Amino acid sequence: MKKKVVSLLVVGAMAAGLTACGGGAASTSTASTPAASTSTASEASTSTASEASTSTASEASTSASEQYGAIRLLNGKPEIDDQLQDLAKKYKEETGNEVTIETIGGDTSASDALTQMYQADNMPDIFVVEANQVPNWDGMLADLSGSAWIDDTAYELTDDEMGVVGFPYTVEATALAFNADLLDKADIDPADLTSPSAWQKACEKLDGMKDELGITAVFGWCAEPSNLGWSSGTHVFAQYLDAGLAQDDTTYIDMLNDGGKIDADRMLAFAEFIGMMNKYSDPELLVDGTYDNQVAGFAEGKYVFVTQGNWINTSVTGNENYNGFKMGFAPYAFEDGIDTIIAGPPSYWTVYKDGDVDAAKAFLEWVDSDTAQDILVNEAGLISPFDSCTYTPTDPFAEHIQAYMHDGKTSGWHTMLKKAGLENKTCQVFADYAKGTIADAQGFVDTISGVIEAYYAE
Repeated sequence: MKKKVVSLLVVGAMAAGLTACGGGAASTSTASTPAASTSTASEASTSTASEASTSTASEASTSASEQYGAIRLLNGKPEIDDQLQDLAKKYKEETGNEVTIETIGGDTSASDALTQMYQADNMPDIFVVEANQVPNWDGMLADLSGSAWIDDTAYELTDDEMGVVGFPYTVEATALAFNADLLDKADIDPADLTSPSAWQKACEKLDGMKDELGITAVFGWCAEPSNLGWSSGTHVFAQYLDAGLAQDDTTYIDMLNDGGKIDADRMLAFAEFIGMMNKYSDPELLVDGTYDNQVAGFAEGKYVFVTQGNWINTSVTGNENYNGFKMGFAPYAFEDGIDTIIAGPPSYWTVYKDGDVDAAKAFLEWVDSDTAQDILVNEAGLISPFDSCTYTPTDPFAEHIQAYMHDGKTSGWHTMLKKAGLENKTCQVFADYAKGTIADAQGFVDTISGVIEAYYAE
């Protein structure tokens, strides 16, 4: 596979937290609810992580592996805490070495927890960060260059000063998730949705078949800013930054981080596409809906498309009204020829330079093994970033995502490199456009460009 090494841009302050894909107090509960976030992949779940608790791998191993001291790993995905505890146990069983999993969940952000740990001189050896948080750990992260696992992935995270600093443990994707059964009934091939005109034609056809298909609307798109600003301001805005670009193409994020500049022509095309989505969305969901309404509506077959990522899979398949329909992703093709989806690691495991670096490196090397990948893919349901992994998770989106990956049709998660907190401003522009306060696509461009420029000037 062609290397698509993610390179860091030097950006502003640390992001507010890992949020929906993990923010909160140390816990062993296995779920958290979506929240306002700068996270690349805000996962949904229905229960809330609670009190601080850790679990250490148990039972000695007879392995002849080199022995290291016990280490700690701070996990930012509470929904896979149980599986990571299993991973730690298996690591102990196979190598005799010990790793303690500490999971962030509940109401405390991961960045806050790490700040408190650092101030208390209680840093874990391995901890989770998003790409735009790495500059805040300048000089404090170990260089993982030379590790064997790097040759087995296209998604390691590198920093110009510190070297390879991020270990990718999963890949997530976001685009326009679709109900394949409904598209099949309408005789629409999602592979053809690679231009604005193709999308317009498909929307008109689906809208005209609402009664026949039993749908409420073509799109389950919610621009409500208070609870879903992380979705519009991060994931949907990400499409302007990256849709159609190569994984390592930073053209538009570079412009954005250069004082808040935008490409007016590209933004106009993007705004016209969002306008189409507004027109063919459920009006009750569009302005005042919730994440739960959005995902439940998709699960129940009310919407053909939904503006989320593969993190919704368990919420969809766990819905009592889900009928087993197949799912996939279509690109936000707001310009002719856009045929990629955004995919990559939502966050990374990094190694604290003053921790037990050798022990941490040994554990990460083992995570690339067949045994570890079996647990992470088949038990935790993660999509592996490693080329040698032969497992496919039960995630109904996984096969489609892996096909995009195999064909080199993925774009980067560069939205995570924008100035922290920008999404809290841009999400209101999406909301005003949905409400009609902003009348047209040009008004959207004029408004969002002013909002972005002002925020970068602060």
